[in-house]
Amino acid sequence: MAKKIVVFGATGTLGLYTVDHLAAHLGDEWELVATGRRACEYFEKKYPGKASYVQLDIADEASFEGLPADDVYALVHFAGALPAYMEGYDPRAYVNSNVMGTLNVLEYGRKTGATRILYTQTISDYHGYFGELVELMDDMPRRVPLSGDHSVYAITKCAAEDVCRNFEEEYGIAFFGLRLPNIYCYMPECKTLYHDGRPAVSSYRLMIDRAMRGEDLEVWGDPAKGMDLIYVKDFCQMIEKQLFAPKECGGMYNVGTGVMTSLEHLVDAIIDEFCPADAKSRKIYRPEKHDCVNYFMNVDKARAKLGYKPQYDPATLFADYKQEMNRNRFADFFVERYGTANAYR
Repeated sequence: MAKKIVVFGATGTLGLYTVDHLAAHLGDEWELVATGRRACEYFEKKYPGKASYVQLDIADEASFEGLPADDVYALVHFAGALPAYMEGYDPRAYVNSNVMGTLNVLEYGRKTGATRILYTQTISDYHGYFGELVELMDDMPRRVPLSGDHSVYAITKCAAEDVCRNFEEEYGIAFFGLRLPNIYCYMPECKTLYHDGRPAVSSYRLMIDRAMRGEDLEVWGDPAKGMDLIYVKDFCQMIEKQLFAPKECGGMYNVGTGVMTSLEHLVDAIIDEFCPADAKSRKIYRPEKHDCVNYFMNVDKARAKLGYKPQYDPATLFADYKQEMNRNRFADFFVERYGTANAYR
């Protein structure tokens, strides 16, 4: 019997790329079980013989009955409520999905003998370090925000992490955490994103959109400040490393490159890759606007314990992003889910 890796939240952005990556890299002795809240034919059509799909809501324990009961190796847990997809504000949704849902995932793992859980933690657990530290380490004390649209979200994500660690101690399900800043990846512009419960546009996607038309790009605040630019394919590498690392290598890991890219460098990379040759965007400096968060993720622990080696700098990131945009590999999923796979406006 094939060993099973169950991916909760496979219909999200990171879930799609993760299932695709694992389907391409794992042998026939492995089976992927993708899950999501809505009916979906995409995975079984796209990866015949490699992936199956089960419709479930992690907050509804009864819906887990459709999952396999034997030969479960690992749980990859992306599912849950998050601010970027929440219209308005409902703190109960965070508690029900992130805490109770994670407990249901873990109970399923306990009953089926899963060896490990890979859990995605928000970088908002380090909110209190922003503006104070530039280099963020893996295991610093948490400093969650106590106000704003990410507050209850971060609190519930931390509570869920602690429940994971409880199951590690009580039942031997190894905990592998991934602390996630913004992960750069191409997706069609079908989903509505939210900030403070209101529709919003991703800043880097807006810049790419404008660069493709040769329009001016605004550079806000101090252009020397920056962030860690993490590409989705480096994230998928980290997932694969954690899936097959010895259990004693468990713990929380930053997902990052270990390098801070300045806002100036970011904008230049977008201009170089996406502007038409005869219509280069101008940079318009807006020092009166707010600075970016200004941080990077130390990944020494992942290098040493997992053998993780980031592959994508800003130039290669956006070059591959453009290829993904042109190929639109997940178009069939978005047509099924949203009725369209249109790219940029």
